[in-house]
Amino acid sequence: MPQNEHIELHRKRHGYRLDYHERLRKKEAREPRERSKKAQKLRGLKAKLYNKERMSEKIQMKRTLKAHQEKKTKKKDPEKTPDGAVPAYLLDREGQSHAKVLSNMIKQKRKEKAGKWEVPLPKVKAQSEAEVFKVIKTGKRKNKAWKRMVTKVTFVGEGFTRKPPKFERFIRPMALRFKKAHVTHPELKATFCLPIIGVKKNPSSVMYTGLGVITKGTVIEVNISELGLVTQGGKVVWGKYAQVTNNPENDGCINAVLLV
Repeated sequence: MPQNEHIELHRKRHGYRLDYHERLRKKEAREPRERSKKAQKLRGLKAKLYNKERMSEKIQMKRTLKAHQEKKTKKKDPEKTPDGAVPAYLLDREGQSHAKVLSNMIKQKRKEKAGKWEVPLPKVKAQSEAEVFKVIKTGKRKNKAWKRMVTKVTFVGEGFTRKPPKFERFIRPMALRFKKAHVTHPELKATFCLPIIGVKKNPSSVMYTGLGVITKGTVIEVNISELGLVTQGGKVVWGKYAQVTNNPENDGCINAVLLV
């Protein structure tokens, strides 16, 4: 039986399911070539944006692969340690137990998914919109009331610029924008003034989290690189979460406890 007749018979028997999967597989196989062709054809700003996007995708892929690699560790096992003198070449081998350790990033993500963060303040008073926002009236006769001014402490990124007044929905005053927080390490029993990286979660509302509003009980991310904490692999820990323990708008500073 010729090859094409054999394929036709197979298709009739199994329907077009095989044909669809085959087409999908071939499409996926062609994708790298098509991307390469596209990258070669693009010029100017479009090429820059496309290459930047591809680079960020590759970095993310490498990080994911690296995070899932298990690391081997050796530990001294006191039960297996032999009595008496041991030859020098056996010192490293004897009395050790081997184990595989997952990277800290995976552990943190698992904790995050399970929602098992043990925070110093598990319950805090919810902040209503009337407390957080003040209505700003605009227009020639002050009859438009769609603007709001945030009356609580906020955090905005490094390169933040305000929108033009016509389009600005929420106004975050300069005097209430904070960049640093006094973070207490519960194990070291010491307080450090650390720069804020971002607002992870405001328990009152998702909108407050997006706006970067910091109230009592908010979980913020702080830069702890200057503390010199390292992972098991010897890398310096850069960012860690901390929970705000005071009312910053009343005290004029942010006090927080590091979540270890």
